[in-house]
Amino acid sequence: MTLTATVAHLSPERWEQANRLLVRKALAEFAHERLITPEATAENGYVVRSDDGLTRYRFTATRRALDHWQIDTDSITRHRDGTELPLAALDFFIELRAALGLSDEILPVYLEEISSTLSGTCYKLSKPQIPAAELVKSSFQDIETGMTEGHPCFVANNGRLGFGIREYLSYAPETASPVRLVWLAAHRSRAAFTAGVGIEYETFVREELGEGTVERFHGILREQDLDPADYLLIPVHPWQWWNKLTVTFAAEIARRHLVCLGEGDDEYLAQQSIRTFFNSSHPEKHYVKTALSVLNMGFMRGLSAAYMEATPAINDWLAGLIEGDPVLKSTGLSIIRERAAVGYRHLEYEKATDRYSPYRKMLAALWRESPVPGLRDGESLATMASLLHVDHEGASFAGALIEQSGLAPTEWLRHYLRAYFTPLLHSFYAYDLVYMPHGENVILVLKDGAVQRAIYKDIAEEIAVMDPDAVLPPTVERLRVDVPEDKKLLSIFTDVFDCFFRFLAANLAAEEILEEDDFWRTVAEVTREYQASVPELAEKFERYDIFAPEFALSCLNRLQLRNNRQMVDLADPAGALQLIGTLKNPVAGF
Repeated sequence: MTLTATVAHLSPERWEQANRLLVRKALAEFAHERLITPEATAENGYVVRSDDGLTRYRFTATRRALDHWQIDTDSITRHRDGTELPLAALDFFIELRAALGLSDEILPVYLEEISSTLSGTCYKLSKPQIPAAELVKSSFQDIETGMTEGHPCFVANNGRLGFGIREYLSYAPETASPVRLVWLAAHRSRAAFTAGVGIEYETFVREELGEGTVERFHGILREQDLDPADYLLIPVHPWQWWNKLTVTFAAEIARRHLVCLGEGDDEYLAQQSIRTFFNSSHPEKHYVKTALSVLNMGFMRGLSAAYMEATPAINDWLAGLIEGDPVLKSTGLSIIRERAAVGYRHLEYEKATDRYSPYRKMLAALWRESPVPGLRDGESLATMASLLHVDHEGASFAGALIEQSGLAPTEWLRHYLRAYFTPLLHSFYAYDLVYMPHGENVILVLKDGAVQRAIYKDIAEEIAVMDPDAVLPPTVERLRVDVPEDKKLLSIFTDVFDCFFRFLAANLAAEEILEEDDFWRTVAEVTREYQASVPELAEKFERYDIFAPEFALSCLNRLQLRNNRQMVDLADPAGALQLIGTLKNPVAGF
């Protein structure tokens, strides 16, 4: 690829469109988080002023449930000194830096993340635009790489600081470039492999890599007079090898604690989460999740070797809990288990850092089951993030699925809620168990456009048990978190209502497919139906009232604007929340 070809997507027209889309999202989400207060000017007309009061952003918007601002993208204009100026996202953040609380230290790094997000949008705009009605008929991975928005709440949601343009084109999910993973042999004195019940290292690695590849790798070790039995194989993101391990782990390589074996034979596709790979050569084989020391959406995306050790056991525990619970079983819920993990401990960096340091998260990987072998006749897969996808003509993926299913919109919604939402409710009320159930962490199983069941993923890093008295096996003990009583239900109110349903309801209402009231009434009905099925939990329903008139507004962008390198103190996640006032609960009236 020529030097000029690498930036061919950065045209003036696409840049202008990307800036307009991002400013729309910034106005909408910052108004939602009460960082800015748009003033009403006329019917549906609003204005937002810069810190110095001299620049004005004018737009029209529909105000929806949960204080959601649905802004007409084309209506936004920017004025200063009586002159209309072009929309420029970087200027927007500089003009409103005081309102947004952007410190001198954070501002330039945040602007870089915004620049990266804009560049990614330009790339997506340069791809053939696939109508939602066509995308719903596409394959699992075509849907995965066809997503254009990223996280619906975060404005700087494609920062990926550390990727240059060549790496972006090679490793970003939307570019759909096939990737071969780099494999290292790691000396057992510093590396550990853990696996779920019934999995043994040698057999597992040969099944994943193939006999020929394993023998080739062993040959490379023998040529250096090293015994393959002394080493464990670790898959590595190519970026991590070229940019981090070759330098930061130079001592380990020189001393042959780490030996580079080259690339594997299978081709993989990066997923929405950027550091997880789907095996496109053999879709039935495991996903591979790798450490990636790239700054994205408020965190360095590393993987802790110490953390990996308990991962398979946690997944086995949750799979057993789901299997043994009749309510969860009846919803069809499953998880794709993280079956095996491998981590490498750099002893010197461990002596120099605390357990949350990025230096301890540079070399680890896990293998997660593929959902493909579990499909039945006529079923297909789609990331749940796709439900919020809107095509270039304003048609939503969710709307196209409803159309394809032939069901009434409320009926389609009921199927989806029973599959996705009922298991979240039951896990919370029966076990004090919460997930991080955003669109990228859930896979939907579809048949003729209707949701059959849900598959949860990203288990070990994301689930938590909020009951201080829960009896947990020692290997699962780290899931226990101390959350104040009044914040427990935010796991549903924030993660599900505010960060997912808010957008889905608004999109369906904008397309006139389903009125907002009908959406939230259906959520209420499915909740009541669930509650009626487990009367023994009545006391819990009363203590944690999902029909309460309001709940605290937890603000995600505020976390990132305050500290975009580490949004949350991992030692005290609940203490890090930015709670600003309350939202009216949209199911309270039903």
